[in-house]
Amino acid sequence: MNLVTLLPFIVLIGAMFLMTRSAKKKQQAAAQMRDQMTPGTGVRTIGGMYATVKEIGDDTVTLEVSPGVHAIFAKNAIGAVLEDAEYNRIVHGISDDVTTDTPVVPDDASSLTEAPKTDLTKDEDEAPKLDLGKKDEPKGDEPKDGKTDGEAGAK
Repeated sequence: MNLVTLLPFIVLIGAMFLMTRSAKKKQQAAAQMRDQMTPGTGVRTIGGMYATVKEIGDDTVTLEVSPGVHAIFAKNAIGAVLEDAEYNRIVHGISDDVTTDTPVVPDDASSLTEAPKTDLTKDEDEAPKLDLGKKDEPKGDEPKDGKTDGEAGAK
């Protein structure tokens, strides 16, 4: 066998090694993140639910979903351990920043009904009026008998 025939197999084995190494690093980082959990820490599950850690077991975590409501999850179901400031901002709406650059979104759509006027939009007074009325009298260049070039019996 020569090197040219073995090269695709070597490349394939090398790619598989790199992929498993990357996956193993991600698993180790996730396990290290889950080890940082302590009772009272805010977490987000892989399903997107935010809760507070109450108890930590060997393979399970007891989370307080809302005051007085506890649920038991597998440790693998914890997607992220959040910092206190981030957890309070997301769950309770408490922000440490007094000034925010984000626009305020109203709770209802009543303030969104009037579109802002720009140079591209015209007032209704400036818009040309379209006449959709029926013409009653023929004009001078039209035949008086009502027949046009496309009708039968036209000369």
